[in-house]
Amino acid sequence: MFNDVVILRGGGDIATGIAHRLHRSGFKVLILDIEKPTMVRRTVSFATAIFEGQYTVDGVKAVFVNNSNEIYKVWEEKGIPVIVDNDLSILDEIKADILVDAILAKKNLGTTKDMAPITIGVGPGFSAGKDVNLVVETCRGHELGKVIHSGKAIANTGIPGIIAGYGKERVLRAPCDGTIENILKIGAVVKKEDIVANVDGQPVKATLDGVLRGLIMNGLHVEKSLKIGDIDPRGNVDHCFSISDKARAVGGGVLEAILYMKNNER
Repeated sequence: MFNDVVILRGGGDIATGIAHRLHRSGFKVLILDIEKPTMVRRTVSFATAIFEGQYTVDGVKAVFVNNSNEIYKVWEEKGIPVIVDNDLSILDEIKADILVDAILAKKNLGTTKDMAPITIGVGPGFSAGKDVNLVVETCRGHELGKVIHSGKAIANTGIPGIIAGYGKERVLRAPCDGTIENILKIGAVVKKEDIVANVDGQPVKATLDGVLRGLIMNGLHVEKSLKIGDIDPRGNVDHCFSISDKARAVGGGVLEAILYMKNNER
């Protein structure tokens, strides 16, 4: 099975936790994302390679590529290729043994069960057995990382998971439409009301004391109320630069789902 190709839609922090675990387990992983992804936790997202050419997370290197020849080269060098491909056109050139949708859009953006022998949906928006073979739960709590064989993941509540007693307070949102200008860097220790960034001149202020765990790429166009940052009240700077417990749990669920399907095939 370790020659199997896993095509992973999405390169954000949760998708990176999945990709990292599958890569370490021996699968050939290919990440597809959009041209200008707006992931908040950039320091632990393989999609950052789109902006920087290559990017390493927890000892695994991702490399931005433009075509199938470059994909195979990165695989030969034991890396994870990342390509801009929102419409899955790469499926015409590279056969996917497994397709994982980890866009986390809270809805299905076009993944179907016939795209690969094994298909897995991550989070809300997918119905196991209908849209995809299996679904993996992403909601924090007792069932995080659970493999769902029938039905759907817990519906999106719009309320972030609680960390150290804080939920929605942790999230920084754009005050208006415009271009973001980052003032601070991920990993900065902040106090409530510190200015983290500006959007078309309007300040984005820290909502509580803690560590700036996430902030979208400088210079991107954002829309009002878009999530653009994240503050961790626990204050551990190291957490900003390593895969989270949630991403690892979801990654474990995806690995279990793949092995379950492979075992049933046999």
